Amino acid sequence: MAIQEQLTGYLFISPAVLLITVFGLFPIGYAFYMSLHRWRVRRGGFIGIANYEKAIGDWVGALIFAAGFALIALAYIVWDHATKVEEERRPLVKLAAVPVLVIAGLVISHGWGRMLAAGDEDFLNSLRITLYYAMGTVPIEIGVALVLAYILFQKIRGQELFRMIYFLPYITPVVATAVVFRTIFSPRETSLINQVLSIVGIGPYKWLFEPRPFTQVILGWDLDGFWAGPSMALVSIIFYGIWTYVGYNTVIFLAGLGSIPRELYEAAEIDGANNWQLFRHITLPLLSPVTFYLSLIAFIGTFKAFNHIYVMRMPSAQGTVDTASVTIFDTFYKAN
Repeated sequence: MAIQEQLTGYLFISPAVLLITVFGLFPIGYAFYMSLHRWRVRRGGFIGIANYEKAIGDWVGALIFAAGFALIALAYIVWDHATKVEEERRPLVKLAAVPVLVIAGLVISHGWGRMLAAGDEDFLNSLRITLYYAMGTVPIEIGVALVLAYILFQKIRGQELFRMIYFLPYITPVVATAVVFRTIFSPRETSLINQVLSIVGIGPYKWLFEPRPFTQVILGWDLDGFWAGPSMALVSIIFYGIWTYVGYNTVIFLAGLGSIPRELYEAAEIDGANNWQLFRHITLPLLSPVTFYLSLIAFIGTFKAFNHIYVMRMPSAQGTVDTASVTIFDTFYKAN
């Protein structure tokens, strides 16, 4: 009987396993196989890990870079441990995580410098741009979506209509909306974004045509390297990413809010909790699995983002919007 139940279970999951294998695992494996050969439309000679050596450049630098992230994980462990010790020792334990974070930053910077000096500059810069794109879109779209979901979860008139309106950007064709945003963020003074900013005496800016960092254009800071931040062109594309996924995240947060027992809020209200305390101590902790899921999916999505970036990028941006997926496509397209 137990064997029959196991066979029945395997039979039910076999279609999903087949789909994941054919459309997920096989392409990944075949891409790795291609990377081990000199590939120009047709397979060439076997070159081993030469492509990876060309991209990374310095394996010691890569190990140092990875060690920096290990130190960040160590700092988090120390910080988390501080919540479990006696209250009078807590500040001291938390303070111990600060030098670890500082050392981690220095180690990451040193390792990255070695990789950038010896590796493929275009590819490594695309990783930095992808990180800019991820840090610019994911926290904002998650935060805005959470606020919108919390508002819509209240019994307000037209709730279903607002849900539909917020979800529309996610299901609208990407190329069409990217072209619209390309017009909105054009460098002309008559573009929509420049006209809106002119009301408060700001601008005009070149937006998608501006390769300089936004910290220099808007704030006037003259920073170099990673801390200069994303270009104005990339900031324009970040706005598009936020606009697209806020609605989707809002709908998922609404589903999560619906699963929180109402009795918890009622008990807290009886104890005198105000709206902020309800949100801080009940809503946020119980939504943490949903927040983690959306953050993970969004971060993965930034590495897969391609269509809207490809449509919105301009030659004048000088490659400052080319994320990893765009750079990989350009490399393959030029090589073949």
